[in-house]
This record gives sequence, C-alpha cells and structure tokens, in this order.
Amino acid sequence: MRTLVRVWDHPGMVHRLEPLVVRHTLHLPRPSGPAGEGAVAARQFDAALMSVGFKLSAELLERLSGLGEGAVVDTAVRTLGTVREMVGDHVAHNVYFVDFPANVPDTYDFWMRCIAGALADDEAREGVLEQLGEGVVDLLTLPSYGRYQHTYAEMLSHHDELIAAAGDRMTVLHLGGDPDEEVGALYLALAGSSTPLGEEALRDLDVLARACVEGPQPETVPVRENRAVLNRARVQAGSPPLLDTVTDVLRLACALSDGDVTLVGPTRFRKLSRPLRRALLAGLDSVVAASPAKLADVRVHREAWKRLGERLHPHEYPRWPHAADVFAVARGEKRAPSFDSRVEELLGMHDVTGAAKVLKSAPGKLFRALDRLLRMALDQEERDSVVAAAEEVVGDVSGRVLLSVREHLANRAQDTGETRVFVNRLGRAWVTEDERPPVLPPERERLIAVLDQELRRRLPDPGHLLVDPDALDVALPLSGRAAAAGLGVLPRGSVSPVDGELLRFFVYWKQAAHRTDYDLSALMLDAEFATVCWLAYTNLKDLEGEHSGDITEAPDGASEFIDLRLGAVRGQYIVPQVNIFAGEGFEEVDESFFGFMLRDPEQRGRPFEPRTVRMKSGLRGPGRVALPLAFKREPDGRWRAKWLHLYLRGAPAANRVEGNRVSVATLLRGIVEREQLTVRYLTGLMDASKTTVWDGSTIPEGPVTYIGLQRPEGLHPESRIVVPENLRDLIPE
Repeated sequence: MRTLVRVWDHPGMVHRLEPLVVRHTLHLPRPSGPAGEGAVAARQFDAALMSVGFKLSAELLERLSGLGEGAVVDTAVRTLGTVREMVGDHVAHNVYFVDFPANVPDTYDFWMRCIAGALADDEAREGVLEQLGEGVVDLLTLPSYGRYQHTYAEMLSHHDELIAAAGDRMTVLHLGGDPDEEVGALYLALAGSSTPLGEEALRDLDVLARACVEGPQPETVPVRENRAVLNRARVQAGSPPLLDTVTDVLRLACALSDGDVTLVGPTRFRKLSRPLRRALLAGLDSVVAASPAKLADVRVHREAWKRLGERLHPHEYPRWPHAADVFAVARGEKRAPSFDSRVEELLGMHDVTGAAKVLKSAPGKLFRALDRLLRMALDQEERDSVVAAAEEVVGDVSGRVLLSVREHLANRAQDTGETRVFVNRLGRAWVTEDERPPVLPPERERLIAVLDQELRRRLPDPGHLLVDPDALDVALPLSGRAAAAGLGVLPRGSVSPVDGELLRFFVYWKQAAHRTDYDLSALMLDAEFATVCWLAYTNLKDLEGEHSGDITEAPDGASEFIDLRLGAVRGQYIVPQVNIFAGEGFEEVDESFFGFMLRDPEQRGRPFEPRTVRMKSGLRGPGRVALPLAFKREPDGRWRAKWLHLYLRGAPAANRVEGNRVSVATLLRGIVEREQLTVRYLTGLMDASKTTVWDGSTIPEGPVTYIGLQRPEGLHPESRIVVPENLRDLIPE
C-alpha cells in the first residue's frame, strides 16, 4: 500500500508539498541529511532570509548547523524561493519614474513633456498634430507614456541601499516535525476546518488530499466544499466517496470537472469515464434511497443537475432508480416539496409560531431566519415562541452559525434608515439603505445571552491565557472568503496598528493574453467621508505624497506605487484601491497582488523592499475595482488599518478613482460603522485560570494558550498557539 511517507520520500513531491507547509504554518519541516559542519551555511541562509524579512528560529538554526553544507544549501534554495513569493519579491518591481519617490513631476507638466517628445518623434508627430487640432490628445498614443523608459537594472542604480531599522518586519520560520507529520497535520487541519477555506487554501487542500488519500483522515468534514475536494481524491484512488446529501454528489461532479465546488459559478461538466459515472450514480442512488426527502434539495441547483444528467446518462443504469428520480425532479417531471416551501407556506399564512416549530428540525436554518421571524411576529406571544424555539435547539447549531448570528444581532440595535452593507462570498460588495424594522431590545438581548452562554460552554479551557494586545481587534474568520491569500493578511473587519512615518502601497500585475492596465490610486476622506484629495495617474503628487507613474500594459509584469507621508495626510481616512482601466480582470491575469510597506524616511532603499512589506495579498476577486483595506486616523493621531477585501462591480473599462469615490465612501462608512466579532469577544468568554497580556519579551514557564499575530520563541512545548495562520481554530464546533 502506498503511504504518506513514501509519497513524501519522492523528491518531486517533497518540493511540491514543503512550500504548502511553510506558507500555511511558517514551519519548515525538519530538514534531513548527513551530519556535518553546516553552521556557516546556516548563518548565511539566515542572513539571506533576513534580507526579505524572515529569519530562522534558534531551534531551526541549530538543526541546520548540525547538517552537512549541501543539505543546508538545498534547504535554503527551496525555502528562499517560497518566502520570496510570499512577500512578493519573486518578480522585478520597476517604476515609471526612475527616481521615485524623488523627482516626480507635476501631472500637467509631465503630460506636456510626453506630447513634446511625441512631436519630436517622426513616426508619432503626424498623429499627435491631428489630435492637437481636435483639442483632445489620447495619452496612450504617445510613445513615452505608460511604458517603462529604462530597465530594472537602470532603475536600481538610481537608489541607495536600504538602511535597516528596528521596525522592519521580521517573520520567524520555526522548526517543524518530520515532513510526513507536518503534511499530514496540515491536511487534517484544512480538511477538518469548521469554516470555509479561501480559493488558494482550497487548491492546496486538493493537492494534499491526493497525497494523503491513503493516510489518516479527519473525523468530520463540516464544510461541504472541503468534502467535495476530499471525495475527488477518494474516487480517483478507488475509494467510496463520503456522501449524505444529493448536493454532495453535485459538488463531487464539479470537482471531477475542475469546476466550482462552491456552486456559486457554473461548471462545464466534462465527459466522465464509465467508472466515475457509476460512482456518482451509485452514490446518488444510495443517498435518495436512505432519505427520499432529500430530493427536495435538487430544485436549488436544478439547471446544474440538468447539465450533469447529459453527462451521466442515468437512463442507461436502471439498477439505480433513485438516481434517475433526481434528474426527473430537475426536469420538473417529478414533484419534491421542499422543507423551505413548507416554511414559506406557514409564513405566507402569518403563522410565525408554526414556522418556528417546523424550523426546529433544521436548527441552522432556524437561527438564520431569526431576524425575519421576529420582524414578522405580530405580538409578544409569537416573539416568545421564536426565542423559545432557538433556546431549545441552540446546542445543535454549528459554532460558525452561532457567531454569525451573534454578530448580526450586535448590529441590529440601530434605528432604521442606516446603511446596510452586503458582501457575497466572492467579496463583491454593495450598499443599500436599511429599511427593516429593528429587532426589539428584549428579544435581541435574550438571544444574545443565549448565544454567549452556548459559545462559552463550547470553548475549551485555555488554562493560562497569553494574549498579544495587537490581536484583540482581529475579526473572527467566519469564512475563508473573508480574507485574501497572502502574507500578513487579516480577516475582513479586522483592525491592526500601523507604525511608521511612510506608508507605501504597491500593485503588481502580469497580463495573460491582452493588454491590461491596472491603476493604483489612494483616496483621502475626511471624518464625514467627504473627498479631500486623491493620488493617481491623474494627480501624480500632492501634499500627502507621490505616485510612481502610470504603466498601461504588462506583458512581462508591471508595478505601480504610491508613497504617503502619514503626518501630512489631510483627512481621517486613506482608501487605497486598484482600478482596472482596460483589459483582463483580476481572475484572468497570470498574476496580480497588492500590498503595503512601512518605513522611516531615512531608510531610503528601492521602491520595493521586501523586509519593509507588512502585507501582501492576491487580487483574485470579481468586479473591476479592488478595495483591499483602508486606514483610519485615531483621535490620538495614530493610524490603524481596517481590512476590507472587497470588490466593486465598476465599469467594463476606464475605471478611475474620480468616478467611484462616492460609492467607495458610502461603502467605507457602512464597514466602519459595523460591529465585528473579534478575538477580544472570544477571549472575554474564555474561563482562563490566568490571563496575561503579552509584553513581547517575558515567557511564562508553563504551558499557555497563546493568541497573537506571530508566535514567540521559547514557549513551553505543550502550549497551544493561535496565530493568523490557524486563527480558524478559535471557532468552536
């Protein structure tokens, strides 16, 4: 039998899986090799890591020092490639203005200079003269506009070396366990996650599931998308899939066609082999045979079922009649009254008490419907019946749903007429006026008390709780879609401190097939969310800072930067954004990412310095305008980041900061005013024997439950450690 250890021992699989462990856990699986004198190579490896903002833990440095030099060098090469990509240093970040942030010209003067250059160009002169005669000049037709006028090496020669500072980011890589143990632990953690994974983590789970299909499996797989990924690996390995709903079968079919297992987008089903068709139909038949009522779920995705039926040919397999019923329901040839239709029927008759009673058999749906039920209740008796139903089944609801409802109720205290922000699971956001009547205080407070009590009961005993104060305002990751993949990224709604004088944004993109123009901009708003000013290619410099120049195509990749002097910023909010002016969307380009750096003025350095990068996240969402995060000036003058991970629909082309500033300001107001459930809330529920605020240096002697932004060195080996990479572990089941 093929085991995980044997898979890992294959050199190609080593190189494929080790970066996953490093990215998700900041653990370097225990390096192996012949013993030797590797101390010098290990120190050189550590120095190379520090140049990109990483370093080896003392334990990992000691381990490497005891290996032969060759083993250390091999480990260094692999690891440096991984961490450089994590921070965005795997590509060359050139700028249009070679001296940026120095010598950035006035926008109008720059445009006139480009026109003058075009008039001196024999090939461009005639066209420019014609445009001047018409009174409008297209900047894209000017030879010197939007394209690098120097090489990356020439740009580097214009910049001094970075001066190291104590405030530079330093991310520690820790010594992990044996490779097979680290891979297996990561697989179990992702597969058994109680919250949905982001797009990149789901892809990583797919890789791990194939490698670990014959090894230990998670006891439960609560997230259906994760189950679909595991089921594909199981079916392809000849094992039976784990199925208990018809939708599980549909998700598996999507996975086998490399489609969308979340079922948000359509999947083009492939022609499947006969064994796979039999596996899907047999699984479908067994699910329906065990519970015919599950046919009601077919109607939710009836069009997808119709398309799948064209590939599975259920009529060719009369031995699975229950599977054929699924497609008959999808085609409308067979009725399957749904649970939801029964609830809607009762609500249509204004029987709130009856609807609540029926919903008790589906506790998760009951809790998701609490707001609606309470708004529809006509008297106190009906409201009491709704709350009583919730109290009876609260123990059967998942922790993620309980936390989501708790956060929802915390934001239902305001009067009507406030802004209501919608964010779908892909990160697309929109805003409307909230015209719902409020949830009355007695029921709201009673439900909040029920939720707090149940969540407190489910939280494990933390023992000695050691908490980094900077982690207290990190939002609970109720969905992996609430955060983009990347380094230093926190869930949507999180607030984190910003320490530094210079704030520098950057965006990188590389087009796949068509000319693509992304524009980095920064909008400054006052306390009432009114526009103060902006930096963009239409306003290259202002009191606040400078823009590095407009790049209008990226066949080999392109970067844009914005420098802001925080002390000079007028207004209270800074909103960086990436606008698609032309070409491919965020999900179509070969690669695109956004990030920000913090540095002191005297540090100098290149436009992109990896050790000053505090955050780098992928841009892979829908829409034509990306809003990764915003910055707010607090009353004490300090700045804090508010994490957004949002996308606006925007226009098909020519999106600019000037055109979306009203919608961005409205959306930001709604996000800022919304109360988030944070680490502070959960730690307040924990019954700790002792709670210590982490001061950055003092290490307790015994085991602790540590919650922070980065794992400290020297904690007791039996400590439980929760950092952003595994923050989902805080969510109770």
